Amino acid sequence: MSPESKKLFNIIILGVAFMFMFTAFQTCGNVAQTVIRSLNSTDFHGSGYTSMAIIYGVFSASNLITPSVVAIVGPQLSMFASGLFYSMYIAVFIQPFPWSFYTASVFIGIAAAESDRRTVFIALTVISLVGTVLFFLIRKPDSENVLGEDESSDDQDLEVNESAQNNMTKAVDAFKKSFKLCATKEMLLLSITTAYTGLELTFFSGVYGTCIGAINKFGTEEKSLIGLSGIFIGIGEILGGSLFGLLSKNNRFGRNPVVLLGILVHFIAFYLIFLNMPGDAPIAPVEGTNNAAYIKPSKEIAILCSFLLGLGDSCFNTQLLSILGFLYSEDSAPAFAVFKFVQSICAAVAFFYSNYLLLHWQLLVMVIFGFFGTISFFAVEWEAAAIVARGSDYRSI
Repeated sequence: MSPESKKLFNIIILGVAFMFMFTAFQTCGNVAQTVIRSLNSTDFHGSGYTSMAIIYGVFSASNLITPSVVAIVGPQLSMFASGLFYSMYIAVFIQPFPWSFYTASVFIGIAAAESDRRTVFIALTVISLVGTVLFFLIRKPDSENVLGEDESSDDQDLEVNESAQNNMTKAVDAFKKSFKLCATKEMLLLSITTAYTGLELTFFSGVYGTCIGAINKFGTEEKSLIGLSGIFIGIGEILGGSLFGLLSKNNRFGRNPVVLLGILVHFIAFYLIFLNMPGDAPIAPVEGTNNAAYIKPSKEIAILCSFLLGLGDSCFNTQLLSILGFLYSEDSAPAFAVFKFVQSICAAVAFFYSNYLLLHWQLLVMVIFGFFGTISFFAVEWEAAAIVARGSDYRSI
């Protein structure tokens, strides 16, 4: 197999593996609070919000050391170990206990009848494990330095030792660069935008589905609407990711129009959600809520908002990844580690306050961060455009 074919094969395997793994995990996260809330009437007592807060809290801390771990262990084993922890978290829902539920939430960072629930989560666990096993199909690239027949075993041992030392050096350098990047002006400005993506990630991946499932005025379809909401969030993500990902290659207007579209789409969604859903929906008891908002709860508006949330999120993420890749092309691993650190810690904070804040306060927090995050992104994009106009390379550290 040629090097180009091997790269394409690895990309396909990675895509399929992550599709299986995150299909299971995102589905689990979307229904976690609703499922756990239904179990609180039994001997089990826990919170899906708290579980996700633990996941993203540990995830945020581990992101700063991730480049170092990957440099030592290698990407294949790192992804396989991560897949096992994802699968373990999903498997806990088959027969949940508070200690195992929250313990699995820690490791992941580094409703219906009992039989139906077990069947669903057994299936999700199997799907996640299939994706995890696929990582072993990834083929290593051909070594550039092929040993000659006349090289001795001592020379080979020396090269192994030098390789180990180089890995340690890379690990330390990656860790140092992650901290240095945190203090740069551009990263500080982009951190506001990244913080917003963490807050809205929490909302559409965990809180919004819970709100839909808690509204009794949706009738007997309230729980099934959670799954439909997740589907339309995914449709919005796919449409936006495909459209704006392709446009970014030949877009003479820059990244700002896409981000502006994203924030406008989200503000429309937030306003419709504010009108359509009662304030106590995120923290409603297992019986749900019979309260109404400013209009009669509409299933059609709820699903439309799901699509808008996914579309707006794709606008922000595609452009954030694009500008990070441009600004830090030579330090991409530390830059993306900082990006995930900020996003994850904000998601953890949002999942934590989702246990207590009413819906309108959560929407207000996102509106404030979304506004200032958009302004800060504009500032960095204008500077990036000036760099392109001058024809000079960007150097931040």
